[in-house]
Amino acid sequence: MRFHLSRFALATGFALTEHGRNRFAMVLVLLFVPLWTTLAYLAMPDTSAPMQLHATGERLSPRGNELTEISGALNAITLITGFMMFSATFSGSRFDRRLAMSGYPRVHLVLAKVTGLGLISAVVAAYATAITCLAWSPRQPLLLAAALFSAGLTYGALGVVFGSVLRREVEGMFAIVMTSIIDLALQNPITSSGADTPIMRYLPSYGAMQASTAAGFSSNPVPRHLALQLLWFAGTALIALMSFRRSTRSTLSVNPQLPEPAPGRGTPSLPASRRAAAPAGTADMETP
Repeated sequence: MRFHLSRFALATGFALTEHGRNRFAMVLVLLFVPLWTTLAYLAMPDTSAPMQLHATGERLSPRGNELTEISGALNAITLITGFMMFSATFSGSRFDRRLAMSGYPRVHLVLAKVTGLGLISAVVAAYATAITCLAWSPRQPLLLAAALFSAGLTYGALGVVFGSVLRREVEGMFAIVMTSIIDLALQNPITSSGADTPIMRYLPSYGAMQASTAAGFSSNPVPRHLALQLLWFAGTALIALMSFRRSTRSTLSVNPQLPEPAPGRGTPSLPASRRAAAPAGTADMETP
């Protein structure tokens, strides 16, 4: 037990150190989250935006700027967690491969990444919730924080997948940005007229969007949609685990096959070394 705890603690230290070196991500957390959510709240009109909340079955009329602020908070946390996990996976892939090939347990490396992802998502979700509460008062702040946290977990796992599969950093960044923008823009009734269509239920952050909207404008709990978002996280985490295992596997053959035994012998025979070529002058003097 002590062996596993020590390996897990060491791998977690590696993961957190890698995140701590990403100063650009720290700047994004401190500046991008309040900037994006505040601009979404101030720039959008405060007129009512009637909508049907599928999570509770209620017909709501929230203010447009408050609804957009929730969407902006989700967009901010998904971009940040996805970027941080992608960056850590992409830059540390060689180090992880060396650890795995030297015998370090992959399970401990994966659990360390999940722990780092959980800490990052919790901090950013609490920060975004606090900024939201400074602008206006959601009805269920704890539910809002839980929804942002679960969305961060999902996109953090997607960042691990992109970091393990893609070969260039710009590809991963583009994939994370476009996935988050398409996912959340289609669900916002302010920017999309088809936000109530059934196809929205298959988007990665549908559960978090429904839960956060209920947290802002309804008093009803929505554990089903939080569970749906955690199910999305479990699915992406499984894909991330397979991608991580593939990226850290050894390319050396574990059980090299020996050559087949020569006829009439019971032991395998090694191929005979090539005979040195005879000098040109003596080639004709050799007997057959």
